[in-house]
Amino acid sequence: MIIILKQGITPEEKNNVRSVLKENGFIVKEIKGEQDTVLGAVGTSRIDPRMIEIMPGVSSVVPISKPYKLASRELKKDDTIVSVGKVKIGGNRIAVIAGPCAVESCDQILRIAEKVREAGAVILRGGAYKPRTSPYSFQGLGEEGLKLLRKAGDEFEMPVTTEVVSPRDVEVMKGYIDMFQIGARNMQNFELLKEVGKTGMPVLLKRGLSATIEEWLMAAEYLMASGTDQVVLCERGIRTYEKATRNTLDCSAIPVVQKLTHLPVIGDPSHATGIRDMVSPMALALVAGGASGIMVEVHDHPELALSDGPQSLYPEQFERLMRDIEALAPVVGKAVEKMPRLVPATIKDKTAENDGDASHTIAFQGERGAFSELAVRRVFSEDEKVLPCKEFKDVFDAVASGKAIYGVVPIENTLGGTVFDNYDLLKMEENITVVGEVQVRIIHNLIVNPGVSLSDIKKVYSHPQGLAQCREFLDRELPDAERIPFFDTAGAVSYLKEIGAKDAAAIAGSPAAVYNGMEILKQGIETNVRNYTRFFVISREENALMFKSRAHINRAAVTFSVQDRPGSLFQVLDILQKHGLNMKKLESRPILGKPWEYSFFVETELSDEKDLENIIPMLKENTTSFRVLGTYTAAH
Repeated sequence: MIIILKQGITPEEKNNVRSVLKENGFIVKEIKGEQDTVLGAVGTSRIDPRMIEIMPGVSSVVPISKPYKLASRELKKDDTIVSVGKVKIGGNRIAVIAGPCAVESCDQILRIAEKVREAGAVILRGGAYKPRTSPYSFQGLGEEGLKLLRKAGDEFEMPVTTEVVSPRDVEVMKGYIDMFQIGARNMQNFELLKEVGKTGMPVLLKRGLSATIEEWLMAAEYLMASGTDQVVLCERGIRTYEKATRNTLDCSAIPVVQKLTHLPVIGDPSHATGIRDMVSPMALALVAGGASGIMVEVHDHPELALSDGPQSLYPEQFERLMRDIEALAPVVGKAVEKMPRLVPATIKDKTAENDGDASHTIAFQGERGAFSELAVRRVFSEDEKVLPCKEFKDVFDAVASGKAIYGVVPIENTLGGTVFDNYDLLKMEENITVVGEVQVRIIHNLIVNPGVSLSDIKKVYSHPQGLAQCREFLDRELPDAERIPFFDTAGAVSYLKEIGAKDAAAIAGSPAAVYNGMEILKQGIETNVRNYTRFFVISREENALMFKSRAHINRAAVTFSVQDRPGSLFQVLDILQKHGLNMKKLESRPILGKPWEYSFFVETELSDEKDLENIIPMLKENTTSFRVLGTYTAAH
């Protein structure tokens, strides 16, 4: 029953009502709504509701018609938000749980944890105990797997979840994990549900293989009646006559369940489909259907996985899925749950000194903590020193003069377009070649001096592109704040720190905040989440082979000019087409000192470096100037 309390009820009157209910064998839950406070009372006792209704402080008593009482929307109108560590599941959030089906080794779980964390997952999954159909299949590493999962979670600052299969393991597991997972086979293992419920910890409850929605909610009721109110429901497909997929994903269950219960519901497209290529489309279907999150399996070598390799996404597939979810989220009125970005430890030090040793120095444009420095750390180890440069030309000069062995410069942004200055510098510096490429997602944050609140902000500093890319946030949250262009995003943060501004904020990446000891007030404030910058790694010719030996070369960048006559550009492009070189980019640039004449910049795919070498003589015959700017491995 639901006991609606009067707004003026005293603490003593409330305690009296609670005591009478407990004396009659009821489990009592207090729920505070926007307007009313109610007591939910469930149990097997038969008590006349009128006995409670006439008590002081009670407004009315309403019976709960559903067999699942605590989980019912009748008991609680507002959505329950489940807290798993720092992560929230429910409401207008979309939380993504990812990781391998099974923890196989320390190296494996650490590798995958890093990749899913960077892509945007907020909870790490990994099986330590594996209930398998065959007794001869891999059953998991047990407690050792729990230790490894916990280590990965701690290292990458993610809460962890794993499946519990036996009541006797509950006590051991609760010391390692942040959320229990009840698998489909154990949904109606009532002794297990009771034991897990007693812990009071968050629980992810998967729908049984052939369970009705009511049976699923009754399993949740077991957990809640035993002591936890932090339950997340997970639709993972049900068994039907269809054999084309592992199970049949019941997307329609999402809106149905949301009407019946206040508990959040997520989906597991990996187990539903059992086929890697179907996981991403079904994940998006779940989000479109209103799910509060998804749980997917990710493995960097699924062909070697000890469990469920065929349904595990490659890390690059998972990264693309996360971007698609971020694009879809606003359509369904939700936002993707995010964790604070991990920042390399070396962002605080390792600035190159004037010691004459350039062998471990990487140059970039901007101040410490700039997105360019983040790009450096994506490519080079933390042992390498960095050399911040004021201008792009300074990066090229540092590499050309030997002050730095490599440089990292932006070449293109998905929103801002091409960085033409660096194309021109590449063409001018004949001893500089492109040896690599890296992509960085640009995540803007509102950064302030410690103690500054949103209401204090009267000015916002950032690079003009940073201000433009966060226009919707600024219009909505800081419409009256003056927007002041600055030469560099990270430089804006340094400037605010230097002047100690208490009425201003900067828009920049999280590394700039960490390096300067500033506070991130709002994360991910960019309007378009598909904001990436592509960077070139440059070096002198003599150092190129040392870098390019890291991976297979599959891309080339060339520049050329042609005669001013009809079809001259077509002849060059036709050579590429006839020899199977897929052109990825074409840009034109004015030729200095020759008004209205242009040179061209082309990037093309290669299956082998010899693909380009074999046609260079033909390309030179059809151009007035031709130069290979570099061959490298394209970023994914």
